[in-house]
Amino acid sequence: MLGITPPYNGETATAGNGTMIALVLDERAKVDTLHAKALELGGIDEGAPGVRGDEGEQAFYGAYFRDPDGNKLCAFRVGAA
Repeated sequence: MLGITPPYNGETATAGNGTMIALVLDERAKVDTLHAKALELGGIDEGAPGVRGDEGEQAFYGAYFRDPDGNKLCAFRVGAA
């Protein structure tokens, strides 16, 4: 899926602002692992792993980070723990 929207913060779209790559994973533990590895390799935390919204069958569990070049990424899983 491809989504195009204005930058979340309302600022001008630039590299890493208004662009984001989202990676779907099949386990919450993998979201945690990828986020931790990204930070270990010099990434910047943009939102620690956790449930956004309500827990349940369609729960969104995600983590956000920026790579060393400033590009924003999200690792996520949809579903119950």
